[in-house]
Parts: sequence; C-alpha cells; structure tokens
Amino acid sequence: MNIYEVKKGIKMGIPIVIGYAPISITFGLICKSGGFSLFETFAFSFFIFAGASQFMGINLIMLGVSPLSIIFTTFLVNFRHFLMSSALSSHFEERCQKYFPIIAHGITDESFSIFSLNEEKLKIEYILALEFITYFSWWGFSILGYIFGEFLPKELSISMGIAIYALFIGMIIPQIKKSKYVFFIVILSGLSNALFKNISFIPKGWSIIVAIILSSFVGSFLLEKEVEKDDK
Repeated sequence: MNIYEVKKGIKMGIPIVIGYAPISITFGLICKSGGFSLFETFAFSFFIFAGASQFMGINLIMLGVSPLSIIFTTFLVNFRHFLMSSALSSHFEERCQKYFPIIAHGITDESFSIFSLNEEKLKIEYILALEFITYFSWWGFSILGYIFGEFLPKELSISMGIAIYALFIGMIIPQIKKSKYVFFIVILSGLSNALFKNISFIPKGWSIIVAIILSSFVGSFLLEKEVEKDDK
C-alpha cells in the first residue's frame, strides 16, 4: 500500500468534508422533521450518496409521489454521473479497473473536479482515500444532524425544510451569473413544472420529470450555442 497516496487523498478530501458538513447535517434535520427513522436517514446517505437527489427524494416522498416517479426523477438528476465516470476512466491507472464499481459509487461533483484536474494517472490508494473520507463524512454528518433534531424545538426542526430550496438556489445562482441561458432554463423548468402539475391526465409527480426532460432538451441547444459563441 502506498501510504503517501493515502495521506494525499485524505488531505485533498478534507476541504470537501468541510463543505459537506452543513449540507448533510441539514439533510439529517430535514429527515427528522419529515418523520423518517434514523435507519432510513442513514440508508439514504449510505446507499444513494447524492446530495441534490437525496433532498429531492425526501421532498417527493413527503409530498406522496409514487415510488416509480421518485426513482425516475432522481435517475434523471443523477444521469450526469454516467458522463463523469466515463470521462474519468482514462485518468485512472490500470490497477483501478477491478475497483471501478466501488470508485463509481464514490464519484461526486467535488471528487470529479479534483480527479479531472490531475495530469498524472491517479493511483487507487489516492482515489479510495479521498472517496472514503468524503463518503464517511456525508452519512456521518447526516446521522449527526438527525440526532441534533431530537433536541431542537419542533417548530425550528420543521422550518429546516426550507433548506431544500436554499440548497438548490445556492447551486443555481452562481450559474445564472455566468449565463443568461441558464436563467432562461431555470425559469422554463419552473413554469413548465407548474403548468404540467395542473394537467389532469399527467400522474402526480410526473410533472417534474416532464419539466426536467423539456428543460434539458432546450438547454442542450442553448448552452451549445453559447459555447460556439464563446469560441468565436
């Protein structure tokens, strides 16, 4: 085992852990206020390990959306992980191949950013060390947040539900500042979701799925146009 690579992976993972802490604690608090059990909160973070999708998932569950709709919606939100994993495969050393299922589960937006910036082939010790510390911290802080919820006043705990919207707004604002097309896509997705929600023949929960597909389709053309414009 290459101890140097392990230490390097842990060192690079610490900033991610610091960023994960408030978000995953908030997730635990929301699960507590939403009536989920401690085990369910743990399972959400342990098996899914996808921040935005977890927040979206518990919100849809609390709204009474069907399981199929929830699975399909979170699948669409997480589809980018297929692309990220494919893009990173060429960055890994040959020894990593037998660990691909484990590595793929630990890929997040943050780890992808770090891995993709490395010019040298990534060693398995480095990859697993970084992914382990971030993975462990995510579900560990989720449990901690749930436990904190035991001691918070009920009104305050319930009000933490607004953190779902704050999370998504925090993710969107920086992108809106960079591109007017992103702003248009956000408005389109919101309006289309509201419109489809009021159409009687669309099953409950499927309005957001249709909105995601429509916005992604329109966005693919608009963002491609923006890239072409920047290249000129």
